[in-house]
Amino acid sequence: MFRPSLHLQRHQFVVDFVKRNKPKQVVDLGCGECSLLQKLKFHSEIELLVGVDLNGAKLSKKKHVLAPVSTDYLQPTFKQLCVQLYHGSVTQRDVRLRGFDLVTSIELIEHLPLDDLDQFSEVVFGYMAPQTVIISTPNSEFNLLFPGLSGFRHGDHKFEWTRVEFQSWALKACSEYGFKVEFTGVGEPPPGQEERFGFCTQIGVFHRLLDRDRHKSGDDVDNHFSYTLLYSIKYPSLRDHNILRKAVVSEVLYWAEKLKQEWLEELTEKREEENPVEDCVREREEHGGIFWTKGDEHECHMSHRHVSVPLHKLWTGCPKLSELTESLHNLAQLIIDDPQIKLNQDQSAVIICFLEEDLEDDGPNDLMDSGYVEANNMEKELWKTDG
Repeated sequence: MFRPSLHLQRHQFVVDFVKRNKPKQVVDLGCGECSLLQKLKFHSEIELLVGVDLNGAKLSKKKHVLAPVSTDYLQPTFKQLCVQLYHGSVTQRDVRLRGFDLVTSIELIEHLPLDDLDQFSEVVFGYMAPQTVIISTPNSEFNLLFPGLSGFRHGDHKFEWTRVEFQSWALKACSEYGFKVEFTGVGEPPPGQEERFGFCTQIGVFHRLLDRDRHKSGDDVDNHFSYTLLYSIKYPSLRDHNILRKAVVSEVLYWAEKLKQEWLEELTEKREEENPVEDCVREREEHGGIFWTKGDEHECHMSHRHVSVPLHKLWTGCPKLSELTESLHNLAQLIIDDPQIKLNQDQSAVIICFLEEDLEDDGPNDLMDSGYVEANNMEKELWKTDG
Protein backbone atom coordinates (compact mmCIF):
# COMPACT_ATOMS: atom_id res chain seq x y z
CA MET A 1 0.00 0.00 0.00
CA PHE A 2 2.91 2.35 0.61
CA ARG A 3 5.80 3.57 -1.51
CA PRO A 4 8.32 3.80 -0.06
CA SER A 5 7.40 1.02 2.31
CA LEU A 6 6.06 1.87 5.76
CA HIS A 7 9.21 0.37 7.28
CA LEU A 8 11.41 2.76 5.33
CA GLN A 9 9.17 5.73 6.07
CA ARG A 10 9.49 5.14 9.81
CA HIS A 11 13.26 5.01 9.57
CA GLN A 12 13.37 8.06 7.33
CA PHE A 13 11.39 9.98 9.92
CA VAL A 14 14.17 9.31 12.46
CA VAL A 15 16.92 10.09 9.94
CA ASP A 16 15.30 13.43 9.09
CA PHE A 17 15.05 14.26 12.79
CA VAL A 18 18.75 13.47 13.25
CA LYS A 19 19.66 15.69 10.28
CA ARG A 20 17.75 18.62 11.76
CA ASN A 21 18.72 18.26 15.42
CA LYS A 22 22.19 16.65 15.23
CA PRO A 23 22.15 14.53 18.41
CA LYS A 24 25.55 13.19 19.50
CA GLN A 25 24.33 10.17 21.47
CA VAL A 26 21.53 7.97 20.12
CA VAL A 27 20.09 4.68 21.35
CA ASP A 28 17.58 2.55 19.46
CA LEU A 29 15.50 0.34 21.75
CA GLY A 30 14.38 -2.92 20.15
CA CYS A 31 16.90 -2.44 17.33
CA GLY A 32 16.23 -5.95 15.93
CA GLU A 33 17.87 -6.24 12.50
CA CYS A 34 19.98 -3.11 13.18
CA SER A 35 18.68 -1.56 9.95
CA LEU A 36 17.95 1.83 11.55
CA LEU A 37 21.36 1.87 13.21
CA GLN A 38 22.94 1.05 9.86
CA LYS A 39 21.39 4.21 8.39
CA LEU A 40 22.30 6.40 11.36
CA LYS A 41 25.98 5.43 11.41
CA PHE A 42 26.58 7.58 8.32
CA HIS A 43 25.64 10.79 10.12
CA SER A 44 28.81 12.47 11.31
CA GLU A 45 27.14 14.34 14.15
CA ILE A 46 26.52 11.08 16.03
CA GLU A 47 29.44 10.07 18.26
CA LEU A 48 27.82 7.22 20.22
CA LEU A 49 25.29 4.92 18.56
CA VAL A 50 23.74 2.17 20.69
CA GLY A 51 21.26 -0.61 20.01
CA VAL A 52 19.38 -2.67 22.60
CA ASP A 53 17.36 -5.81 21.93
CA LEU A 54 16.07 -8.80 23.84
CA ASN A 55 17.16 -11.15 21.06
CA GLY A 56 20.89 -11.51 21.63
CA ALA A 57 21.32 -14.11 18.90
CA LYS A 58 19.90 -11.75 16.30
CA LEU A 59 22.23 -8.96 17.44
CA SER A 60 25.26 -11.24 17.17
CA LYS A 61 24.20 -12.25 13.69
CA LYS A 62 23.58 -8.71 12.43
CA LYS A 63 26.40 -6.82 14.12
CA HIS A 64 28.60 -7.03 11.02
CA VAL A 65 26.43 -4.45 9.23
CA LEU A 66 27.65 -1.88 11.76
CA ALA A 67 31.35 -2.60 11.34
CA PRO A 68 33.66 -0.12 9.57
CA VAL A 69 34.35 -0.86 5.91
CA SER A 70 37.70 -0.65 4.13
CA THR A 71 37.18 2.96 3.04
CA ASP A 72 36.74 3.99 6.69
CA TYR A 73 40.31 2.85 7.29
CA LEU A 74 41.79 4.02 3.98
CA GLN A 75 40.15 7.43 4.05
CA PRO A 76 39.45 8.29 7.71
CA THR A 77 37.69 11.54 8.54
CA PHE A 78 37.38 13.69 11.65
CA LYS A 79 34.11 11.91 12.38
CA GLN A 80 34.24 10.15 15.75
CA LEU A 81 31.86 7.21 16.14
CA CYS A 82 31.51 4.38 18.62
CA VAL A 83 28.86 1.71 18.01
CA GLN A 84 27.63 -0.60 20.78
CA LEU A 85 25.05 -3.38 20.92
CA TYR A 86 23.50 -4.56 24.19
CA HIS A 87 21.44 -7.62 25.00
CA GLY A 88 18.73 -6.66 27.48
CA SER A 89 15.13 -5.73 28.19
CA VAL A 90 13.79 -2.21 27.78
CA THR A 91 12.04 -2.61 31.13
CA GLN A 92 15.40 -2.87 32.91
CA ARG A 93 17.69 -0.05 33.96
CA ASP A 94 21.27 0.33 32.82
CA VAL A 95 23.31 3.35 33.83
CA ARG A 96 25.29 3.29 30.57
CA LEU A 97 22.19 4.49 28.70
CA ARG A 98 21.42 7.51 30.86
CA GLY A 99 21.40 11.04 29.54
CA PHE A 100 21.37 10.35 25.79
CA ASP A 101 20.33 13.03 23.34
CA LEU A 102 17.87 10.77 21.52
CA VAL A 103 16.09 7.51 22.33
CA THR A 104 14.10 5.78 19.59
CA SER A 105 11.51 3.07 20.06
CA ILE A 106 10.18 2.13 16.64
CA GLU A 107 7.31 -0.36 16.59
CA LEU A 108 8.32 -1.75 19.98
CA ILE A 109 5.79 -0.96 22.69
CA GLU A 110 3.02 -3.03 21.06
CA HIS A 111 5.22 -6.11 21.63
CA LEU A 112 5.28 -5.50 25.39
CA PRO A 113 2.66 -6.88 27.77
CA LEU A 114 0.37 -4.08 28.93
CA ASP A 115 1.55 -4.68 32.50
CA ASP A 116 5.11 -3.73 31.44
CA LEU A 117 4.23 -0.35 29.97
CA ASP A 118 4.48 1.51 33.25
CA GLN A 119 7.93 0.05 33.81
CA PHE A 120 8.91 0.98 30.25
CA SER A 121 7.83 4.58 30.88
CA GLU A 122 9.72 4.74 34.16
CA VAL A 123 12.92 3.38 32.59
CA VAL A 124 12.85 5.44 29.39
CA PHE A 125 11.42 8.76 30.54
CA GLY A 126 12.44 8.62 34.19
CA TYR A 127 15.71 6.73 34.61
CA MET A 128 17.30 7.21 31.17
CA ALA A 129 16.13 10.85 31.10
CA PRO A 130 17.05 11.60 27.45
CA GLN A 131 16.56 14.94 25.76
CA THR A 132 14.19 13.48 23.16
CA VAL A 133 12.26 10.23 22.71
CA ILE A 134 10.67 9.10 19.44
CA ILE A 135 8.05 6.34 19.81
CA SER A 136 6.09 4.80 16.95
CA THR A 137 3.29 2.24 17.15
CA PRO A 138 0.50 0.98 14.85
CA ASN A 139 -2.69 3.00 14.62
CA SER A 140 -5.46 0.42 14.95
CA GLU A 141 -8.01 2.74 13.29
CA PHE A 142 -6.11 2.33 10.03
CA ASN A 143 -6.54 -1.45 10.08
CA LEU A 144 -9.92 -1.15 8.40
CA LEU A 145 -8.08 -0.19 5.21
CA PHE A 146 -6.13 -3.46 5.09
CA PRO A 147 -8.12 -6.00 3.03
CA GLY A 148 -8.67 -9.28 4.84
CA LEU A 149 -6.99 -8.21 8.08
CA SER A 150 -8.59 -9.56 11.24
CA GLY A 151 -6.96 -9.04 14.60
CA PHE A 152 -3.55 -7.45 14.93
CA ARG A 153 -1.06 -6.71 12.17
CA HIS A 154 1.55 -9.02 13.69
CA GLY A 155 1.17 -12.23 15.64
CA ASP A 156 3.43 -10.99 18.46
CA HIS A 157 1.54 -7.76 19.06
CA LYS A 158 0.02 -7.64 22.55
CA PHE A 159 -2.16 -4.63 21.71
CA GLU A 160 -2.73 -2.00 19.01
CA TRP A 161 -3.95 1.41 20.08
CA THR A 162 -6.27 3.96 18.57
CA ARG A 163 -5.01 7.51 18.31
CA VAL A 164 -6.88 8.48 21.47
CA GLU A 165 -5.40 5.55 23.43
CA PHE A 166 -1.85 6.33 22.34
CA GLN A 167 -2.22 10.01 23.09
CA SER A 168 -3.69 9.28 26.51
CA TRP A 169 -0.72 7.06 27.42
CA ALA A 170 1.78 9.58 26.04
CA LEU A 171 0.29 12.56 27.90
CA LYS A 172 0.30 10.57 31.14
CA ALA A 173 4.01 9.84 30.72
CA CYS A 174 4.67 13.52 29.99
CA SER A 175 2.87 14.56 33.15
CA GLU A 176 4.77 12.09 35.32
CA TYR A 177 8.27 12.63 33.97
CA GLY A 178 8.40 16.20 32.73
CA PHE A 179 8.06 15.94 28.95
CA LYS A 180 5.96 17.50 26.23
CA VAL A 181 4.87 15.57 23.15
CA GLU A 182 4.07 16.23 19.50
CA PHE A 183 1.92 13.73 17.61
CA THR A 184 2.44 12.89 13.97
CA GLY A 185 2.93 9.78 11.85
CA VAL A 186 3.81 8.16 8.54
CA GLY A 187 1.75 6.18 6.05
CA GLU A 188 -0.95 8.49 4.79
CA PRO A 189 -4.55 7.34 4.29
CA PRO A 190 -6.44 7.77 0.99
CA PRO A 191 -7.14 11.40 0.06
CA GLY A 192 -10.01 12.84 2.05
CA GLN A 193 -9.79 10.14 4.75
CA GLU A 194 -7.11 11.77 6.94
CA GLU A 195 -9.42 12.78 9.77
CA ARG A 196 -11.23 9.45 9.88
CA PHE A 197 -8.25 7.10 9.83
CA GLY A 198 -5.12 9.14 10.61
CA PHE A 199 -1.65 7.85 9.82
CA CYS A 200 -1.02 4.13 9.51
CA THR A 201 1.86 4.47 11.99
CA GLN A 202 1.35 6.99 14.76
CA ILE A 203 4.41 8.70 16.21
CA GLY A 204 5.01 10.65 19.38
CA VAL A 205 8.04 12.94 19.65
CA PHE A 206 8.73 13.65 23.33
CA HIS A 207 10.93 16.57 24.45
CA ARG A 208 12.14 16.77 28.04
CA LEU A 209 11.26 19.97 29.88
CA LEU A 210 13.62 19.70 32.85
CA ASP A 211 17.39 20.07 32.75
CA ARG A 212 18.90 16.59 32.88
CA ASP A 213 21.19 17.51 35.79
CA ARG A 214 18.19 18.57 37.88
CA HIS A 215 15.88 15.73 36.94
CA LYS A 216 16.11 12.81 39.35
CA SER A 217 14.06 9.65 39.48
CA GLY A 218 14.02 6.84 42.04
CA ASP A 219 17.29 5.46 43.32
CA ASP A 220 19.52 7.21 40.79
CA VAL A 221 22.47 6.81 43.09
CA ASP A 222 22.53 3.09 42.28
CA ASN A 223 24.45 2.13 39.16
CA HIS A 224 22.52 -0.59 37.35
CA PHE A 225 24.34 -2.75 34.79
CA SER A 226 21.54 -4.97 33.56
CA TYR A 227 22.56 -5.27 29.92
CA THR A 228 25.22 -7.48 28.36
CA LEU A 229 27.55 -5.75 25.93
CA LEU A 230 27.71 -7.93 22.81
CA TYR A 231 29.54 -5.65 20.41
CA SER A 232 31.56 -2.46 20.57
CA ILE A 233 33.60 -0.85 17.79
CA LYS A 234 35.28 2.53 17.41
CA TYR A 235 35.56 3.83 13.88
CA PRO A 236 38.96 5.11 12.72
CA SER A 237 39.08 8.86 13.19
CA LEU A 238 41.53 11.62 12.40
CA ARG A 239 40.98 12.79 15.95
CA ASP A 240 43.20 9.86 16.89
CA HIS A 241 46.77 11.22 16.78
CA ASN A 242 48.28 8.03 15.34
CA ILE A 243 45.69 7.82 12.55
CA LEU A 244 46.10 11.53 11.78
CA ARG A 245 49.88 11.15 11.62
CA LYS A 246 49.63 8.21 9.21
CA ALA A 247 47.29 10.17 6.95
CA VAL A 248 49.59 13.20 6.93
CA VAL A 249 52.69 11.09 6.24
CA SER A 250 50.92 9.41 3.33
CA GLU A 251 49.99 12.78 1.81
CA VAL A 252 53.49 14.19 2.30
CA LEU A 253 55.14 11.20 0.63
CA TYR A 254 52.74 11.33 -2.31
CA TRP A 255 53.02 15.08 -2.95
CA ALA A 256 56.78 15.23 -2.42
CA GLU A 257 57.26 12.45 -4.97
CA LYS A 258 54.83 14.15 -7.35
CA LEU A 259 56.71 17.44 -7.16
CA LYS A 260 60.05 15.69 -7.60
CA GLN A 261 58.83 13.98 -10.76
CA GLU A 262 57.55 17.26 -12.17
CA TRP A 263 60.95 18.85 -11.57
CA LEU A 264 62.77 15.97 -13.27
CA GLU A 265 60.45 16.17 -16.26
CA GLU A 266 61.19 19.87 -16.67
CA LEU A 267 64.89 19.17 -16.31
CA THR A 268 64.63 16.61 -19.11
CA GLU A 269 62.81 19.14 -21.29
CA LYS A 270 65.66 21.57 -20.73
CA ARG A 271 68.12 18.95 -21.95
CA GLU A 272 66.08 18.28 -25.03
CA GLU A 273 66.29 21.99 -25.81
CA GLU A 274 70.10 21.61 -25.61
CA ASN A 275 70.50 23.95 -22.67
CA PRO A 276 73.42 23.14 -20.41
CA VAL A 277 72.41 21.39 -17.28
CA GLU A 278 74.36 23.83 -15.12
CA ASP A 279 72.19 26.63 -16.54
CA CYS A 280 69.11 24.74 -15.41
CA VAL A 281 70.47 24.52 -11.89
CA ARG A 282 71.61 28.15 -11.91
CA GLU A 283 68.21 29.27 -13.14
CA ARG A 284 66.47 27.54 -10.28
CA GLU A 285 68.93 28.99 -7.81
CA GLU A 286 68.46 32.50 -9.09
CA HIS A 287 64.69 32.25 -9.01
CA GLY A 288 64.58 30.77 -5.55
CA GLY A 289 63.52 27.42 -6.94
CA ILE A 290 64.00 23.91 -5.72
CA PHE A 291 67.53 23.02 -4.76
CA TRP A 292 69.20 19.72 -5.21
CA THR A 293 72.54 18.47 -4.01
CA LYS A 294 75.18 15.83 -4.19
CA GLY A 295 74.10 14.06 -1.04
CA ASP A 296 75.98 12.36 1.72
CA GLU A 297 75.80 8.59 1.41
CA HIS A 298 75.43 8.38 5.19
CA GLU A 299 72.23 10.42 4.89
CA CYS A 300 70.78 8.61 1.90
CA HIS A 301 71.63 5.05 1.04
CA MET A 302 69.58 5.00 -2.17
CA SER A 303 71.75 7.42 -4.10
CA HIS A 304 74.23 10.24 -3.90
CA ARG A 305 71.54 12.68 -5.05
CA HIS A 306 68.37 13.99 -3.49
CA VAL A 307 65.74 16.67 -4.01
CA SER A 308 64.64 18.85 -1.15
CA VAL A 309 60.98 19.89 -1.15
CA PRO A 310 60.14 22.78 1.23
CA LEU A 311 57.37 22.02 3.72
CA HIS A 312 55.69 25.35 3.09
CA LYS A 313 55.22 24.39 -0.56
CA LEU A 314 53.69 21.06 0.41
CA TRP A 315 51.39 22.71 2.93
CA THR A 316 50.18 25.46 0.60
CA GLY A 317 50.11 23.27 -2.52
CA CYS A 318 48.10 20.39 -1.06
CA PRO A 319 44.67 21.45 0.28
CA LYS A 320 44.22 18.21 2.15
CA LEU A 321 47.48 18.70 4.07
CA SER A 322 46.48 22.20 5.14
CA GLU A 323 43.07 20.85 6.20
CA LEU A 324 44.59 18.00 8.20
CA THR A 325 47.32 19.97 9.97
CA GLU A 326 45.88 23.52 10.22
CA SER A 327 49.38 25.06 10.37
CA LEU A 328 52.87 24.59 8.98
CA HIS A 329 54.17 24.03 12.51
CA ASN A 330 51.68 21.21 13.09
CA LEU A 331 52.71 19.61 9.80
CA ALA A 332 56.36 19.55 10.86
CA GLN A 333 55.54 18.14 14.29
CA LEU A 334 53.44 15.32 12.85
CA ILE A 335 56.13 14.04 10.50
CA ILE A 336 59.32 14.87 12.39
CA ASP A 337 59.80 11.43 13.95
CA ASP A 338 58.37 9.29 11.17
CA PRO A 339 60.95 6.83 9.78
CA GLN A 340 59.54 7.11 6.26
CA ILE A 341 60.32 10.82 6.01
CA LYS A 342 63.72 12.48 5.98
CA LEU A 343 63.91 16.19 6.79
CA ASN A 344 66.78 18.59 6.23
CA GLN A 345 68.79 19.94 9.15
CA ASP A 346 66.45 22.80 10.06
CA GLN A 347 63.40 20.60 9.43
CA SER A 348 62.02 22.97 6.81
CA ALA A 349 62.06 20.58 3.85
CA VAL A 350 61.52 16.94 2.95
CA ILE A 351 64.50 15.19 1.36
CA ILE A 352 63.57 12.87 -1.51
CA CYS A 353 66.30 10.54 -2.70
CA PHE A 354 66.31 9.04 -6.19
CA LEU A 355 68.33 6.59 -8.27
CA GLU A 356 70.62 7.39 -11.16
CA GLU A 357 68.12 6.06 -13.66
CA ASP A 358 65.67 8.79 -12.69
CA LEU A 359 67.72 11.03 -14.98
CA GLU A 360 67.97 10.71 -18.75
CA ASP A 361 71.27 9.24 -19.98
CA ASP A 362 71.41 11.54 -22.98
CA GLY A 363 72.91 15.04 -22.82
CA PRO A 364 75.59 16.46 -20.54
CA ASN A 365 75.70 15.25 -16.99
CA ASP A 366 77.32 18.23 -15.32
CA LEU A 367 74.82 18.03 -12.47
CA MET A 368 76.75 15.20 -10.89
CA ASP A 369 79.62 17.59 -10.24
CA SER A 370 77.62 20.71 -9.66
CA GLY A 371 78.18 20.56 -5.93
CA TYR A 372 75.67 22.04 -3.48
CA VAL A 373 73.06 24.40 -4.89
CA GLU A 374 70.64 25.89 -2.40
CA ALA A 375 67.60 28.17 -2.48
CA ASN A 376 65.03 29.10 0.09
CA ASN A 377 61.87 28.93 -2.00
CA MET A 378 60.61 27.02 -5.03
CA GLU A 379 59.86 28.78 -8.27
CA LYS A 380 56.13 29.04 -8.58
CA GLU A 381 56.04 28.10 -12.25
CA LEU A 382 57.98 24.89 -11.66
CA TRP A 383 55.46 23.44 -9.25
CA LYS A 384 51.98 23.07 -10.61
CA THR A 385 49.77 21.43 -8.01
CA ASP A 386 46.08 20.83 -7.68
CA GLY A 387 45.94 23.51 -4.98
